[in-house]
Amino acid sequence: MAESSEFGADLSDFRSRVEELRSARSLPPEEQTAALDAALFELQHVAEVLWPRYEELAAEARRNGGRRDEPELRLLRGLFQRLPLPVALLDHTTVVRRLNVAATELFGMRMGYATGRALTGLLAHDGRPAFRSQVAAVARGEGDRSLEVRLLQEEGAKPRPGGALRVTLTALRPPGEPRPAVLAVFQDAEGTRRAAAAAGRAVRPAAAGAAGHPGGHGPRVSKAPRPDLAEVSRNAELMDLMDDMASELLRAEPVGREAVLDGAARLLHGRFAEWVVADLAEGRSGDEYGGWPLRRIAVLGPDPQQEASLRAQDPADCPLVVDAVRNGVSALRVRPDDPDAFGHDASGASVLVRAQVTSLLCVPLCLPPSHGETAPALGALTLFRTGWRRAFEMAEAGVVDRMSRHLAMALRQAGLQAAPTD
Repeated sequence: MAESSEFGADLSDFRSRVEELRSARSLPPEEQTAALDAALFELQHVAEVLWPRYEELAAEARRNGGRRDEPELRLLRGLFQRLPLPVALLDHTTVVRRLNVAATELFGMRMGYATGRALTGLLAHDGRPAFRSQVAAVARGEGDRSLEVRLLQEEGAKPRPGGALRVTLTALRPPGEPRPAVLAVFQDAEGTRRAAAAAGRAVRPAAAGAAGHPGGHGPRVSKAPRPDLAEVSRNAELMDLMDDMASELLRAEPVGREAVLDGAARLLHGRFAEWVVADLAEGRSGDEYGGWPLRRIAVLGPDPQQEASLRAQDPADCPLVVDAVRNGVSALRVRPDDPDAFGHDASGASVLVRAQVTSLLCVPLCLPPSHGETAPALGALTLFRTGWRRAFEMAEAGVVDRMSRHLAMALRQAGLQAAPTD
């Protein structure tokens, strides 16, 4: 076991060194010689050290066999199936690996049908982005999470619970697997709130008894935690930002869609992110969706030269933008693993590497869902933070998601005003 852990640590270090070497592509040609030497050294390290150690560990695992763990695994599977609460085992992309009996009853489907499908397909559209982001964060080892979701009500299908569900997410590592899985436990949100309120009522009489006892003796009750002033200040700043964005979008004079996007980008630039990139999906009017092509409307950043390079980039070459517009998927990335996620500039360098992006947000500009149907995206808004600035947080991502819907409504209205009338 110690050898396996040591090998895993060496492999993790190797992967981090490779990521650093990938960023060397953005260096000038005269400075790439040292990076090439380092890459050759890493290849030699894989061939002469890591691969032989992997073969030794694999051979030892085959010799030992896995029979000794089978009774414990059967016991765990039985316990999993008999848990009274709905429980799902997911991978980092929300794909279902296993459901227990209570979960199959909650979702109204057989386990064999659900396995291999994304659980987000069973959730209401407005809760899908947050659920994906939280599952990915738990799988990355960023701690347990909890959030509320609602099940999607499909016409003609078996009715599902309409109230909110409280989902608790925690990471676990199945034996013999390289990546952690995510365990999702579903509970009635209203029931958990009532239980929390009942617990609060039970604490208050105990506190009163302790205060009235001679000498102050009695059951000890912990004091309510003081609010975090830094968090309160951040929430106030976010509310101010939403208010200013609403004022920007509700201007009296009619403007075109380009002016709407440009005004929103200027409001966010500097105040909320170092880089703001706005792309528009071309259509015949604000009431219709033309699909392709995408057109870059606004690029604001700290470097004018990089601004010009990003403005000349085709948005269709940015995987994050394409995914946002085509599939309506939001993305929150902290220390992005894929340097090519936002494509390359004219010199072939990675945009994320050259801009030294430490966190990013990319959201589709979609109208609010109507009758359970998600409207096609009218464009995409991408925000970069760099250097010393704090990484984007889930609360900030939620605010940007709301602003994106307001921005989509303003784009639709601007398109309708600009459309020719008969």
